[in-house]
Amino acid sequence: MTQTEFLNIVMPFKDKVFRLAKRLLVSREEAEDATQEIILKLWKNQNKMGNYKNIEAFSMTMTKNFCLDKLKSKQAQNLKIVHSNYEDHNVSLQKEVELNDSLEWVNKIMADLPEQQKMVIQLRDIEQYDYDEIAKMLDMNQTAVRVALSRARKTIREKLTNTHNYGIK
Repeated sequence: MTQTEFLNIVMPFKDKVFRLAKRLLVSREEAEDATQEIILKLWKNQNKMGNYKNIEAFSMTMTKNFCLDKLKSKQAQNLKIVHSNYEDHNVSLQKEVELNDSLEWVNKIMADLPEQQKMVIQLRDIEQYDYDEIAKMLDMNQTAVRVALSRARKTIREKLTNTHNYGIK
């Protein structure tokens, strides 16, 4: 496999790998490092890439495992979940402030979700993977993925509703 062929396979989903790494790790730098590690591992094992039905799903699983290992390591004690993918340049300042405030609340709520729910909501709602792909990546059955997603969404919705309705009578 040539370098060009490899890049043609890997580049279309490189950003998804980065976003998942950023969801699980804190900083942009940590996520970039994780993305590079995953691509490097793929490059080193390029002769085995033909054995995988879905290289993208395999890469996402590698990313999840790599990030969870990194979070467990001593050097990652200060990492936390942060989400800053949202950009909309056509809104008023008031609307932008409200959206940023809501995103901050969602980030705080997501930080408290169980690890499995964080990953499921990231892969489904942010990365737009289907339930079957998520089930394979996380080694779960589809029903468990749907339940985890439902619980995560319900928790976020309830906490956001309680936060925004606080003080309103």
